[in-house]
Amino acid sequence: MSQRKSDPIFLALVAFETVRTPARIDAVLREEGLPGLEELAVGLDDATTRACRQKAAELADRGIYAVLRGEASYPEMLIHKGKASAPVLFCYGNSKLLEADGVGMCGSRAVSDLGLKAAVACGEEVSSRGLSVISGYAKGVDTATHLAALRVGGSTVIVLAEGFDHFRIKKAFAEDFDRDRVLVVSQFPPTQPWLTHAAMTRNRIIFGLGRALVVVEAGERGGTLAAGEGAIRMGRTVLVLNFGNDTPAGNRILLEKGGFPIPSREALGRILDKRPRDKGPAQLTLPV
Repeated sequence: MSQRKSDPIFLALVAFETVRTPARIDAVLREEGLPGLEELAVGLDDATTRACRQKAAELADRGIYAVLRGEASYPEMLIHKGKASAPVLFCYGNSKLLEADGVGMCGSRAVSDLGLKAAVACGEEVSSRGLSVISGYAKGVDTATHLAALRVGGSTVIVLAEGFDHFRIKKAFAEDFDRDRVLVVSQFPPTQPWLTHAAMTRNRIIFGLGRALVVVEAGERGGTLAAGEGAIRMGRTVLVLNFGNDTPAGNRILLEKGGFPIPSREALGRILDKRPRDKGPAQLTLPV
C-alpha cells in the first residue's frame, strides 16, 4: 500500500519524528496547517522517510488511521483556548464516534463492589440516551463502563495511555468488541509503552471529548482525582458519585472543589436528559 506525503498517518509519524512534542506539533498545525508537516517531510533523509512510510503502511494494514488538527474530522472539543493538547490522534474503529456526543467516565482500577455496580449503572444510563461512553482501557471502572455500554447496544470510545503497537483487544472485551460501535484512540506515537504520566495526559481526551465527566470512584490521590480536577479547571461539568457514608475520599475532594453530587442512576439520567442538544462543551443544566 503506497503512502503519499499528504496521508495523515504518514504526516503524524513525520510530526513525531521531527518536532516530537505535542505542543510543538500543535504549533506547526495551528500556524501552518498540514502543509507545515508536508514541508517537514520533504526535509527528511531517505532512511527516515522510508521508515515512516513503512510504519504508515503497517498501521493502515491493521485498520489504524490518523486524524490531525486542521482536518474537518478533528474534534473541536479538544481545542481549549486555541491550543490542542492532542493535535495528533491515531484511531481504530468507527471514526464517526470521534465527534459523537458522549460522556467521560473515570474511576479506580481497584474499584469496590459498590463502585463496580455503580459504574455499570452509569454506563447503561449514558448509553440509553444515545450517548457514547468515553473512558480508558484499564480494569475496574474503565472496563465496566465500556462493557455496560456495549451490552445494551450502545457505543464506546476507548482512550489509550500507550501507542497502538501495544494495543490488543483484551479477553474481557472479546465477545462484545464491535468495530461499528467502538472507537479506540491514542494520542501517542505507536511505539510508546504505557507510562504513568501518559495515563495522566490521556485523561484530557476523556474529559475533553465528553459532554461531562462522571467520576465513579476516586482515591485521595492518583489519576482519577487528577482527571476530575483537570476537568473542573477546564470548566467542564464534573458529576461525582455520592455514596453517602461510603463516598470515597477522592470523590469528597472533588465535591468540595466544585463537582456535582450524583446520588443515584436516576439523578444522573435526569441531568443527561436536560443536556443542550447542540454538540459542544456547554455546561449541563444542574439542579439548584
